Order: sequence, then structure tokens, then C-alpha cells
Amino acid sequence: MTLIENISEVTEFILVGLTDAVELQVPLFLVFTLIYFITLVGNLGMITLILLDSRLHTPMYFFLSNLSLVDCVYASAVTPKVMEGLLTGDKSISYNACAAQMFFFLAFDAIESFLLASMAFDRHAAVCKPLHYTTTMTSTVCALLLTGSYGCGLLQSSILVALTFHLSFCHSNVVNHFFCDTPPLLALSCSDTYINEMVLFTLAACNVFFTLLVILNSYLFIFIVILRMHSAKGRKKAFSTCASHLTTVSVFYGTIIVMYLQPSSSHSTDTDKMASVFYTMIIPMLNPVVYSLRNKEVKSAFKKVAEKNYPSLSTSTR
Repeated sequence: MTLIENISEVTEFILVGLTDAVELQVPLFLVFTLIYFITLVGNLGMITLILLDSRLHTPMYFFLSNLSLVDCVYASAVTPKVMEGLLTGDKSISYNACAAQMFFFLAFDAIESFLLASMAFDRHAAVCKPLHYTTTMTSTVCALLLTGSYGCGLLQSSILVALTFHLSFCHSNVVNHFFCDTPPLLALSCSDTYINEMVLFTLAACNVFFTLLVILNSYLFIFIVILRMHSAKGRKKAFSTCASHLTTVSVFYGTIIVMYLQPSSSHSTDTDKMASVFYTMIIPMLNPVVYSLRNKEVKSAFKKVAEKNYPSLSTSTR
């Protein structure tokens, strides 16, 4: 990624972080370390499980493995730097490192939303047109959806990072956040940020509303089909195929709504930071947990792999 050289003299930024309370530094470091560990183990474990079990080589798990990869990168863009600041007290971040952090955060945040929309389309095809599922969700279609997700995310991020780091930063280099996000950096610029704000708003609105429209439209038809089923067992089976994805979507977009659609009277920097912690650290940790706890196929695959590698487990449980 080639950065546009900033004409200001700023060579580094200072991240304010989550708190200045010294007594909270170590406890927060331990909590975030545990969260990050669970995130990496859970998501990398999910990817490995999908690769090892041929029964999971389906479009649904193809997208899920990529969602896990995105969550790993997404969390890694922010969490390690936060942990470093809590442990060492060093809250500085170089100009290029700040740009890189923003790039990966924005890119993989957008990619995740497009992947969730692709997964909703996949669930729509599975429930509403099961007889045509294999001809609808072909490997070519899956590859195109995945390529489009990554392409849109990387393009959006490149535009926002290029516009942001083309600005002059002369007011201050203190970022009132715990990572390099676009709005806090725009607040530091002494350049005219009108174009940046309009582009940011347009891209964010198109991203959220387009993907959410695809998801809501898919689930509208899914629920109509489920309600028309005469068999209670059929309804339960159809809903179970969507439950994990629906839970993930609810948490992901619910957090976005809380962050950006709250009344201005209740809007505060501390609230934004707490919401951002959930958004950048908790959600990537929750996704593999949701899919492993609520998915019989994932549980079965995990049991199969465990019994293959640790035979004593299977014999001791009999």
C-alpha cells in the first residue's frame, strides 16, 4: 500500500487509549489478552476444522471460514497495539503504522459486512430454493461473491486512507481514541475535511444499507417460506440452518446501530470507546463461539477430529 505523503510535520500520533487510571492498566491488559487469545484460537480453529472435515466443504462453510479469517485480521489490526499501550504505557504510533492500522480495520470491517450479506444470500438459496441450491451456489458464484467482498472492502479502505493521510495535521497529534479511526483523525486536521466527511458518510451509508438490505430481504423470504411449512420439524430444521448467521448479524449490526444511531444528547467519547471495544474485540471473539455452540455440523466435525487425534477421549466417554 503506497501512502500519499503528508505535508505536515507530524511523524507520529499519540493514542489517548481507554483510561488513564493506572490501577486498571494490568487488569485490562489481562482481559484483552484473554479475549485476543480466544479470538485467535476460536477463529483459526474454525478454519482448520472446516479444512479437515470434507462434510463442511459447502458454500456455507466456505464463507464461514473466510469470516473467521477476516475476524482474525480485524482483531489483530487493533488489539495488539491496545495491549502494548496498557502493558508498557507507550501510546505513540508512527504515522505509517497509524495509516496501516486504519487501512486494515476499515477494509476488513467492510469485508465482514459483505460476507454476512453473501451468507444471507446462501441461506436464502438453501431454504427458499433447496432443489436448485447446487446450481445456484456454484463454486463460480461463491468465488465471485468472495472476490466482490474483498474487492469492495479493500477499495473503500484505500480511498478513505488516501484521503485522510493527504490532509495536514497541525493542530495536535493526540488522537482521542484507542486506535486510528477516521473521525478522530479528521478532528485533528487543519485542512478542509468536508470532502473527507462526505466520502466517509457516503461509503459507510452505502456499505451498511446495501448489505443490510440484502440480509433483510433474504430473511424476509426465508421467514415467509418457514411460516408456510406444514411440518413443525421442517420449520425447526429450516430455522436452525439460519440461527447462527442470524445471531451474528444481529450482534454485528446491533452494535453499529448503537454506535451511530444513538441520540446526540446521549453521545459521548466514552460511550464511543466502549462500543468500539465491543465492535473491534468482542464480536470477532463471539462469531466462532456462536457457530460452534449453535451448529450441530460443527460440533460433529469437532468431535470427529478430536476422536481421530485423541482416541482415548472417545473410549473414556463410552
